[in-house]
Amino acid sequence: MKIEGTLKPPGSAPVAEAREKRPASTTAAGASDGKVELSSLSSSLNKAEAAMASTPEIDRSRVEEIRQAISEGRFKIDANRIADGLIDSVRQMLDAQK
Repeated sequence: MKIEGTLKPPGSAPVAEAREKRPASTTAAGASDGKVELSSLSSSLNKAEAAMASTPEIDRSRVEEIRQAISEGRFKIDANRIADGLIDSVRQMLDAQK
């Protein structure tokens, strides 16, 4: 029995066929002039990103206010409020996993 090397390696034929079927021009219809239009949502997103970038991560005045309240003994911790916040954050994480 003679085995010839006429078999093609697996996966080589579909790739070659896909390359042959690809159109010569890859530009989308109407996009040949090089112009791109962005939706209003995109410009709103850009504005929101710029606003976030200019906002400091830490509110220094609020930190100083809390620091002063602690040093004066008038800072009170509301355990119920903290617990509610933790429960809400866990609910949000669980909803995000669904």
